Amino acid sequence: MATKQNADFEYERSRLLQRIASEAATMPPELRDAVMAPGVLDAMAQVARENFVAPGDVVSAYRNAPLPIGFNQTISQPLVVALMTGLLAPRKSDRILEIGTGSGYQAAVLSRLVAKVFSVEIVSELAERARGVLAAAGVANVHIKVGDGHAGWPEEAPFDGIIVTAAADRVPEALLGQLAPAGRMVLPLGRDRQMLAVVSREADGGHRVRELLSVRFVPFVEPGSGSQ
Repeated sequence: MATKQNADFEYERSRLLQRIASEAATMPPELRDAVMAPGVLDAMAQVARENFVAPGDVVSAYRNAPLPIGFNQTISQPLVVALMTGLLAPRKSDRILEIGTGSGYQAAVLSRLVAKVFSVEIVSELAERARGVLAAAGVANVHIKVGDGHAGWPEEAPFDGIIVTAAADRVPEALLGQLAPAGRMVLPLGRDRQMLAVVSREADGGHRVRELLSVRFVPFVEPGSGSQ
């Protein structure tokens, strides 16, 4: 039986998705179409974001804004989650690599759209917390390991898509090597000036990078620095 609090969260979630759709309508066509891609907002409607934020931020769970989750990390702005998910163009049969598990929210959204998600998180405490939240939500197709995101997950490669939730100076070569032919990678590129980019794997083995939107993400750092 749904509690009043759960009903309130469902209402706030619905309102947030309406706001995202309204904002998407003002974006350039490619970005608008990504946010509104079939299944993306429906998947977000099925994921209780309040379970993925820090306890002190539960009342802010449905603000269209990033929120801190500890260890100098954040849960991404919902609009950005929708955008990156749509740009990945996920299919039901896909195997997706995520770099930077964080709270597990992005992985939970993807889990509704693809066959399997393999997620790498450098902060062991965040990885363990995300495992617990995902298990409690009944998500069984997300696999998390603690490790260096720069290295990806070579044992499970190739991947149909790769999503990186921290800003890299350049496209990581190891990740590019784990991308299947015709696959795509979505990631923020740059340090001082970051751009959300889509990297497409070409038939000849090369790749193409398209920068689409100015963004701000936490940096993609080396092991020992304390955060992904």
